[in-house]
Amino acid sequence: MTMRLTTIGLDADDTLWHNERFFTLTHGRFAELLADHAERDHLAERLLEAERRNVGRYGFGIKGFMLSMIETAIEVTEGRVPGHVIGQIISAGQEMLLHPIELLPGVQDTVEALADRHKLILITKGDLLDQERKLAQSGLGDLFDAVEIVSHKTPETYARIFQTHSESPEATLMAGNSMASDVRPPIEAGAWGVFVPHGLEWALERAEEPVDHPRYRRISTLAELPDLIDAISAI
Repeated sequence: MTMRLTTIGLDADDTLWHNERFFTLTHGRFAELLADHAERDHLAERLLEAERRNVGRYGFGIKGFMLSMIETAIEVTEGRVPGHVIGQIISAGQEMLLHPIELLPGVQDTVEALADRHKLILITKGDLLDQERKLAQSGLGDLFDAVEIVSHKTPETYARIFQTHSESPEATLMAGNSMASDVRPPIEAGAWGVFVPHGLEWALERAEEPVDHPRYRRISTLAELPDLIDAISAI
């Protein structure tokens, strides 16, 4: 018999509020700035390569993205990138850091419903100050029993969080929009993993879907999560 789910973990960016679309817009702006030096597709490949190299140095988030754009601009121009272009890249990143938070449809009601019935943990990765800002602006902060802002979402990270905040991994469920960060690692740590696709997906967050794993589920929107939790708890 499955243990009743008592603790629910939720991702933040593109699970609770919009995030990736601002990166997509900045990608477009970056391509326009470097249009005289590289084709859009080639530039996108070079930027992704830089992000992949740098995520271990700078972590996830806008600041690391800005540094990767600057590095890519220097590479594709062979060091000849004008100073005003670097300035505009920095300005684009600063605008991202100031962008107001917009909750995804149905998130407010869903998180409130979950908070009434379960221990709720926000588990997100990225820059500490930026994630704290977004949570404060979201208006959801008081609904969470705990907030974990981490550098990387690994099975070991989840195991530590579950040990601290839940009665057991088996009684815990994690839901989010990233297969690589929100689904596979918590399953490996012994919990349930629920995929909530957003539509826009960063290449570094892609991973194989564990379709045959007994503790894996997929839903269309976060609003479906309370009913899914009831169904799992009734198994």
